[in-house]
Amino acid sequence: MGVNAARARVSVAELRPGAEVDGVFACTRKERLTARNGSAYLSLALRDRSGTIAARAFREADFLAGQFERGDLVWVGGRVERFRDELQIEVRAIRRADAVALDPAEFLPSAYRDIDELDGFLEHLAREVYDPDWRRLLDSFMGDEAFRAGLRRAACTRTGHHAYLGGLLEHTVAVATLAQEACTLHPRLNSDLLLTAALLHDVGKLREFEYGAEIGLSQEGRLVGHLALGQQMVAERCAGLGGFPPEKALAVSHCLLGHHGPEALPGRRFGSAEALALYRINALDAGVKGALEHGLAA
Repeated sequence: MGVNAARARVSVAELRPGAEVDGVFACTRKERLTARNGSAYLSLALRDRSGTIAARAFREADFLAGQFERGDLVWVGGRVERFRDELQIEVRAIRRADAVALDPAEFLPSAYRDIDELDGFLEHLAREVYDPDWRRLLDSFMGDEAFRAGLRRAACTRTGHHAYLGGLLEHTVAVATLAQEACTLHPRLNSDLLLTAALLHDVGKLREFEYGAEIGLSQEGRLVGHLALGQQMVAERCAGLGGFPPEKALAVSHCLLGHHGPEALPGRRFGSAEALALYRINALDAGVKGALEHGLAA
């Protein structure tokens, strides 16, 4: 039975030694271990958007383990202690919380950059597209309040680059900005096509992920993936606009399907310089951001 989500919560960042804990957290690690005396205990990691703290349950470990799973939002009762110069929670009680009324933003990491500022950059970049058809396509997305709200909230990946709420908007703005610069350096590129594709290249991620204690894959994400979902979303918009030139819809779709590399394309080859450029630009931002967040790969 779930715990009432209205229970007052204290953030991880506010926890101090000796403090009583009575709140809801995301459980991101759950291990059943054996102490030196042979008794079982639970080793946990609990998280909210302010940080992560270790937790241990030494009493009734097997009973408590049956009350929740890793990835659940859990109510925790216990006390904060210091162990080897690190804070941890000594857990007395823990069970699955009622997630229906809880906002995932309370438990998932969020973008460091200002979301309103990023949203303003997005609008500015969309206005840099002058082709009337591609501008109509972008306007149909930009004028959709549900789409804009989803983009402001969405993560870009689950555990890689920009793996936090607002990360998709941050990455989209970065890729579109780099695309605009590439067109200045290479004026033979079709800037309207490349910028449109850059702004829309990851829209499928709005349907690829779902949010709770962790960033998870939706059924669509598991079975189809964001490349095909994004191409489908763009094709549906084009069809709904009426009179949208098929060749322009195909040009954008080609860029979207190939932005992770030519392997997803017929013949495993790029059909336009703009598609190649988007692939390289996307990889540049993802790679640099990943290195800054997680370090350089060995």
